[in-house]
Amino acid sequence: MELAHNLLLNEEVYNQLGEVQKAEFIFDWLSYLEKLLLATSRSDVKEKQKTLVEQLLSLLNSSPGPPTRKLLAKNLGVLYSIGDTFSVYETIDKCNDLIRSKDDSPSYLPTKLAAVVCLGSLYRKLGRVLVNTFTDTVGNILKAMKSAESQGRYEIMLSLQNILNGLGAAATPCHRDVYKAAKSCLTDRSMSVRCAAAKCLLELQKEAIFMWSTDLDSVATLCFKSFEGSNYDVRISVSKLLGTVLAKAIISKHPGSAVSRQSIRRLSLEEVLELLGTGFLRGSSGFLRASGDMLKGTSSVSRDVRVGVTQAYVVFVSTLGGTWLEKNFAAFLSHVLSLVSQSHPKATQTQTDAVCGRRCVSFILRAAIGGLLGEKAQIAAAKDICQAIWKLKKVVDAVMNEGNVETRVGSTDVMASQHMLVCALQELGNLIYSLGTTAAPLLQDSSAGLLDSIISVIQHPSIAVRLAAAWCLHCIAVALPSYLTPLLDRCLERLTVLKSSPEAVTGFSFAVAALLGAVKHCPLGIPHGKGKIIMTLAEDLLCSAVQNSRLSAQRTQSGWLLIAALMTLGPAVVSHHLARLLLLWKCVFPLSPKDLETEKSRGDSFTWQVTLEGRAGALCAIKSFVSHCGDLLTEEVIQRLLPPLPCAVDLLIQLSSVLRTYGSTLKTPSVVYKQRLYELLILLPPETYEGNLCALLKELAADLTASDIQVAASAFLLPPFCHRDDLVILSPLLQETDHRFIEEQLLLGNGIACGSLEYDPYSIYEKDGEGNSVPKPLPPVLSVISSAVKLFGVVCAHVGEAQRLFILEQLLDSIKHTKGARQQIVQLHVVSSLSSFLKYLAGSKGHLGPEEMRRPVLALVMGALESPNPLLRCAAAEAWARLAQVVDDGAFTAALAQVSFDKLKSARDVVTRTGYSLALGSLHRYLGGISSSQHLNSCVGILFTLSQDSTSPDVQTWALHSLSLIIDSAGPLYNMHVEPTLSLIIMLLLNVPPTHAEVHQSLGRCLNALITTLGPELQGNSTSISTLRTSCLLGCAVMQDNPDCLVQAQAISCLQQLHMFAPRHVNLSSLVSCLCEILLDNSVLVNLCSPYLLLRRAVLACLRQLVQREAAEVSEHAVMLAKDSREELTPDANIREVGLEGALLTLLDKETDQKLCRDIKETLNHMLTSMAVDKLSFWLKLCKDVLAASADFTTVTCVDTMQEEEGEKEDDASVLTTRNDDKSYPFTNPRWATRVFAAECVCRIINQCENAHSAHFDIALAQEMRKRDSRNDFLVLHLADLIRMAFMAATDHSDQLRLSGLETLLVVIRRFASIPEPEFPGHVILEQYQANVGAALRPAFTSETPPDVTAKACQVCSAWIASGVVSDLNDLRRVHQLLVSSLTKIQAGKEALSHLYNESASTMEILAVLKAWAEVYIIAVERHKSHRQALKTTTYSEDCVRNESYSPDGLLDLVHADLGTLSRLWLAALQDFALLTLPSEFASQLPVEGGAFYTSETSENAKLHYYNSWALILHATALWLTSTGFVVADPDEGASHLSRPVTPTSMCQGSSSGATVKSPEDVCTDRFHLILGISVEFLCSLRSDATMESITACLHALQALLDVPWPRSKIGSDQDLGIELLNVLHRVILTRESPSIQLASLEVVRQIICAAQEHVKEKRRSAEGSISILPTILYLTIGVLRETAVKLPGGQLSSTVAASLQALKGILSSPMARAEKSHTAWTDLLRSALTTILDCWDPVDGTHQELDEISLLTAITVFILSTSPEVTTIPCLQKRCIEKFKASLEIKDPVVQIKTYQLLLSVFQYPNPAVSYPYIYSLVSSIVEKLQEIDQRKPEDTTELQIFQEGIKVLEALVAIAEEQHRSQLVACLLPILISFLLDDNALGSATAVMKNLHDFALQNLMQIGPQYSSVFKNVMASSPALKARLEAAIKGNQENVKVKISTSKHTKNPGKNASIQLKTNFL
Repeated sequence: MELAHNLLLNEEVYNQLGEVQKAEFIFDWLSYLEKLLLATSRSDVKEKQKTLVEQLLSLLNSSPGPPTRKLLAKNLGVLYSIGDTFSVYETIDKCNDLIRSKDDSPSYLPTKLAAVVCLGSLYRKLGRVLVNTFTDTVGNILKAMKSAESQGRYEIMLSLQNILNGLGAAATPCHRDVYKAAKSCLTDRSMSVRCAAAKCLLELQKEAIFMWSTDLDSVATLCFKSFEGSNYDVRISVSKLLGTVLAKAIISKHPGSAVSRQSIRRLSLEEVLELLGTGFLRGSSGFLRASGDMLKGTSSVSRDVRVGVTQAYVVFVSTLGGTWLEKNFAAFLSHVLSLVSQSHPKATQTQTDAVCGRRCVSFILRAAIGGLLGEKAQIAAAKDICQAIWKLKKVVDAVMNEGNVETRVGSTDVMASQHMLVCALQELGNLIYSLGTTAAPLLQDSSAGLLDSIISVIQHPSIAVRLAAAWCLHCIAVALPSYLTPLLDRCLERLTVLKSSPEAVTGFSFAVAALLGAVKHCPLGIPHGKGKIIMTLAEDLLCSAVQNSRLSAQRTQSGWLLIAALMTLGPAVVSHHLARLLLLWKCVFPLSPKDLETEKSRGDSFTWQVTLEGRAGALCAIKSFVSHCGDLLTEEVIQRLLPPLPCAVDLLIQLSSVLRTYGSTLKTPSVVYKQRLYELLILLPPETYEGNLCALLKELAADLTASDIQVAASAFLLPPFCHRDDLVILSPLLQETDHRFIEEQLLLGNGIACGSLEYDPYSIYEKDGEGNSVPKPLPPVLSVISSAVKLFGVVCAHVGEAQRLFILEQLLDSIKHTKGARQQIVQLHVVSSLSSFLKYLAGSKGHLGPEEMRRPVLALVMGALESPNPLLRCAAAEAWARLAQVVDDGAFTAALAQVSFDKLKSARDVVTRTGYSLALGSLHRYLGGISSSQHLNSCVGILFTLSQDSTSPDVQTWALHSLSLIIDSAGPLYNMHVEPTLSLIIMLLLNVPPTHAEVHQSLGRCLNALITTLGPELQGNSTSISTLRTSCLLGCAVMQDNPDCLVQAQAISCLQQLHMFAPRHVNLSSLVSCLCEILLDNSVLVNLCSPYLLLRRAVLACLRQLVQREAAEVSEHAVMLAKDSREELTPDANIREVGLEGALLTLLDKETDQKLCRDIKETLNHMLTSMAVDKLSFWLKLCKDVLAASADFTTVTCVDTMQEEEGEKEDDASVLTTRNDDKSYPFTNPRWATRVFAAECVCRIINQCENAHSAHFDIALAQEMRKRDSRNDFLVLHLADLIRMAFMAATDHSDQLRLSGLETLLVVIRRFASIPEPEFPGHVILEQYQANVGAALRPAFTSETPPDVTAKACQVCSAWIASGVVSDLNDLRRVHQLLVSSLTKIQAGKEALSHLYNESASTMEILAVLKAWAEVYIIAVERHKSHRQALKTTTYSEDCVRNESYSPDGLLDLVHADLGTLSRLWLAALQDFALLTLPSEFASQLPVEGGAFYTSETSENAKLHYYNSWALILHATALWLTSTGFVVADPDEGASHLSRPVTPTSMCQGSSSGATVKSPEDVCTDRFHLILGISVEFLCSLRSDATMESITACLHALQALLDVPWPRSKIGSDQDLGIELLNVLHRVILTRESPSIQLASLEVVRQIICAAQEHVKEKRRSAEGSISILPTILYLTIGVLRETAVKLPGGQLSSTVAASLQALKGILSSPMARAEKSHTAWTDLLRSALTTILDCWDPVDGTHQELDEISLLTAITVFILSTSPEVTTIPCLQKRCIEKFKASLEIKDPVVQIKTYQLLLSVFQYPNPAVSYPYIYSLVSSIVEKLQEIDQRKPEDTTELQIFQEGIKVLEALVAIAEEQHRSQLVACLLPILISFLLDDNALGSATAVMKNLHDFALQNLMQIGPQYSSVFKNVMASSPALKARLEAAIKGNQENVKVKISTSKHTKNPGKNASIQLKTNFL
């Protein structure tokens, strides 16, 4: 295809291609050429223009298809507009010649059509350049039209539209001719020709003045005729024409001479409206100006005309615009309502006509008021509607007050008003619903009397008016929940008072039911007690029904209606009335069949009518119960529901005989009874009525085939049984459109009424399936069939197989035995029932049964597949596939497929071919792998053939749709067919006429399925994939150019898929341009005249996907498009100014479709997420413009008048400055919902900035970066705007917007509170906005504010106070005072608050206030603590201390005043919470009256509010209890603040006179366990939705609790409690990764340990407890020692070993080891521990670890010295210890030897001989031997010297401790050793330093020993002269230096510092 991308056609390549490829090649070249021409320079174009024109004109003769001819024409126009125009006349002549040609063959037609299209394009582009030739051209074209077929007429009309567009006023000479031709085409048999003619005339009327002046009547009549037999597209096009022309007739100024001006009569609004009204009332049958005999005759206007005119009304008023409508609304309203008045009886001559007429009027009013008026104008419109209601009411009153009762109901005047009133009331309801709480001023305006006007017509004689008034009240209640309870009370009061008026009984019961239906839409609910009042009233009505026959029917109906509506309040309310409901249910039916027989013989027609209505009402009430109270359907309740059911079914069976007996007046009540019974049975499990299944099935079969049913309502019966995707091939009316509300009546057919409320009053309390509009139940005759069909599916699936077969054959016979229209009706019902049965079977995984069951089913389905009704064929195709699904047999499925093949091969009629082709597709959808590729090949082959049957577009459409299903379901199996299928699709797209839009739609679905099948493969670069991708893109391009909106939607959907799979290959720029053009073109008159809802949805779905990946690029492309495009393209949403984002916001404001609105919001959210940080100013301005565009500043100027001082008033007034500039805002009057979304966007923008640059929340840095680069933009620089937006939203009339505004304010406070103000050190930037914050909060605390708004405002108050922004107490008091006022309001608890809402709403408000106070108190305490800590380290300046307003304790002082009250309320709330969180099995133990702040009936609703608040309240309570030290205060403290005791529980210190008074200790214990219990319950089972705030607050509460001694003593004394708490905290640490939570948990653990320690200190006398933990502690300590005792250089001990030894000493020294009770156990355990240490010497599991003998010997020594003697003196342990020491002495490592001597010295010196002597006896000899060894080999280094010194110290110590008789022997051993180291004078001089030190050491010791033991010393000297001589020589030789030597020896006592062992801690 790249070869096609040249300015000139590559003819060489083109000629080598096949026919199909040629068409593709040409289209691709022309597409490329269109873009290239605009980008090529004029000179280059001129250079090649001649060749290019020749090539383009030559293509005219090559039979170009519709898309190709359109592109060809476009290129010719562009070429001449850029290049030279001298040859254009030749081109025009050539085209005219081609048109004049006499060749009428089909092959020549494309050439003729192409010539027509080319002329249109040339004139459109060149316009007045061709003014000389246009008369001939137009004449030629018009002449050709006379013999043209529909395609020709279609193209000629469009071509004339283009000619007129290009020439403008210059075409005036031909206007009449064109008008004449278009008139005939406007009533053409081809719908597409009518559409084209309407477009042509729409263009013509721009310049042809006669169309909206002299010929206006005939134009209108023509349009009315055009509506006859029209389709949706025609009605859209023609209504646009008619509406525009009529609007122009009113607003246009007539040009021309005075004469012509006089001849043209200006029309007044009344005349124009009368003209439209004529069409609505009389259709196209002509009209007379006078209204006298306007409406004679009986035939009513066809519905399509009426619907078309309705749309024209909307176009008319939309064209004139909102401002015009505002001025002329009263006249417009009066006229529109008059369309259904009795002065035009034909419009309402039957109920069916009346209902359809009312629908049309409602549509006009909703589109005009809802679509064009801003909120202020809507409020004015509502007042006008009220006035209209009052006027109509006066007419009725006048009639009702005169004449007798019988005549007044039928009075013409009364009936005249009813339909007008219904329309007025329904629109008023819709209007107020859309306004929401912004409608509050309207209801408060007494001059309008809105509520009075509605309630005044509740007693209207017409039931339709009564229902409409009730529904209007429902809408008011949903919009303004504060009115729900007062309205309910008012209606209940009227119902009670006016019980004797039939109209009042039904009217007010309707109103009560409607209001009850509103409760589910109002989260704040109604008071629980209302349920009891309503139930009692309902019972009263039912009981009194028999007392007055005139009121029997009304009271019966009303009683059951009230009960049924009451059920919608759900299990919480209904559970209290269940027993009464079941009793009433039981009493309404006879107890036995015998009683029923007796009944039949009694009574008359009237009593039976009342009876049937009563029983139908009872069935409806039970149905409502089952629907809304599923939780109450226990086994027991179901058993109590069952007894009346058999009797209800018996009555159903006998209804026919009752009807025969008592006449036809019972027909409607009996139909309603059937419907109610069927509806109930559908909801109940089939097992509950299994005894009646067979009887029911027979009755259902009889109903479905009854002879008296005259209406075939396939449009509402069949769609549920067709696949949603298949409905698209049928009427567009089955799809969702903007006009569905009125178009629905055309779908149902002329004989059937649209749904309306009066057909089923019981639907008034149900939610409408289509959103929030009024419920639209169909007439009972239709509804009963629908219910019978559904129930048939269920029952047939549960009866026995024989019965099932019998019924199916019976149904088959019933079709055969009827004829004509009657047969069609029976077939419709039977096939619907069969579809229902098969669908139910498939859904419940059931099976059809034996083979003989298949025959009747197959016969029924095949009959339907060949039905002329396309909807029936569609349902049959679905049933065909379901049948295969439930039979579940491969052979049977293959046989079904074969039947389809055979039928398709043999049949030639359209019906059979369409039916069976869809059947094939359905089979594949449900059984994707039906089989082999052979089946797939067959299916594809047949469908290929059918899709090329150009004689029947229907066959093509169905075949292609079926093919798309097969492509979808076949998956990868389809790959082999992809290329041929794609070629087929492209070929058809290029050749099928645009008039066959349905074929193109199916082609689009096929292309979409193919793209999905190819999936990510489309990204590939292979030639084959590239070709496929190019073909897909080409297909999309063709569909984008198609005039049909649904085809364009398919194109966008395909491009969306392509963008998902191969984004690089989709041209984003052109796609975004296409989307924006559609979107903005439609936004001009959105939801009024925009072509198709589905197209808008497709555009938004695509945009949503695009912005997820490439938001910035999409936004840029949209802006570029706006810059390049014409100004008039975007009248409503100027992308140049507000970007795509602003355009989407505008669209969101106008759009009503909920799905579309969701998509718009998601698209905007994605764009915001991607771009808000980079385009910050832009996004904030958008939000600000939306919020400011309708901010009514005058309404809030009074909000801040409560300041203490004048100066403050001025401050706050400055907040409310109004806009003085007249600058027009891009958004005009946005609705409240759009403003809510804008406020939400502001919060999202702030959140996005949090994850971006830190300068967004640092003003100094932001200002600095802005100075560096002015393009830098940061959120903090827009703080004033953020505050302003939050303020505007928070003070709006709309409650939802107020909530959003308060949330925005909360986010702003939390994010910006801590940012310092650089210009004023010590202050923060938010401080300057405190007046704004106060002004925004104050309105939320007024008495009329709803609880949810006040609750939110409390949260903002506490956040503001807690933020620390305001330090001045006087300023803080402004906001603090708001919380004080709330506290005063809630002190009386649940009884004192508003009775407008459910009790749980009061609970919400109370808890919000308490939570806010809790947050403030927590912050106050924290600041107080930090202040006290600061005082310890710094001193405050005197000024700060003097200035009380800046006292850091000021906030605490503020709170302290109310702390007595608060503490009681907090404790009460916590006790409530504790009760509510109890498991369900304790429900019976809960207080009957509820808690302090909730009632028992609303406990479920209240739980949520407690969950949201309890954590901070718990923390605050714990802090308060800590501050009091758990000392119980005076019982009356704070009582003066309370109007009553806060809580009935023992937690309240005030107690009732009869209760026992608890001791202070008990009260404290209760409180302690309350807080601890709540905390442990929460922390031990943390839910996934538990917030960080709750967990942190809970842990902080525990910390606060354990900060004071008393609770710690509780924890310390209860070991189980401590362990449980530690287990819970352990789990918290394991499951929560947040460091703050883990630190908080560890702090609580520390406190628990402290508590345990304190307890141990307290309980020192009791030592038994230590025995349980001693093994663990010893195990851990010795384990650490063993694992870490490794040798370190220099014999040092590691820090862990040192710690272990220190711990060991502490344990062994414990007094508990010697305590009498624990001594024995301790001794045993310590011996085991010593054994463990001794075992450490032995290698474990054969592994050898190098031991650190020093550590282990030290440990043994610690044991010997620190324990009592009996631990270590038992022989086995003592012997092992001695061996370890002995072995250590033998170790060569000098460090070990030194340490061993040191440790032995300690052991030898132990005062108890029992311990030390065995060691002395065993080891002394070894020590002496070691020392003597040293003597023999002389020490060589300082280490050996140290060993010797340590050894000598041991011997000296032994001498000191030895008994007198042994001492001489020891001294005698010691002296020779010492003397042996002395050196004489000669040796001393040459000795080494070590020997000199040894000499000095020995001499010094001898000098000390000598005097100490002189006698022993002398004896030794005497006995050994050698020793004596040596000693004397040494003394003599050192005599002179001895002092110096002695002093030197002191300094060098430890000569080897590196080798010495110095323990930092003395373990011994």
